[in-house]
Amino acid sequence: MALNIKPLADRVLVEPMEAETTTASGIIIPDNAKEKPQKGTVVAIGNGKKDEPLTVKVGDTVLYGKYGGTELKLEGKDYLMMRESDILAII
Repeated sequence: MALNIKPLADRVLVEPMEAETTTASGIIIPDNAKEKPQKGTVVAIGNGKKDEPLTVKVGDTVLYGKYGGTELKLEGKDYLMMRESDILAII
């Protein structure tokens, strides 16, 4: 399903992955103790800046800072709009 949004310049729209619900040892984490996810999938990108083309592309799984980006709710889903410089790595 295509989103009806086009980020501008070096901005990227990321769909965060779900927070972990259990630990590696099987302990269930309550909602108020879950950490914010720091990994997501790129769903839309801008055109980049004149001298700096974007290095990420739609479909890439990326790591970003814990408090990076601006939270958006589009068509009932949560997304983050951030600059490409806020992305730490492509996985």
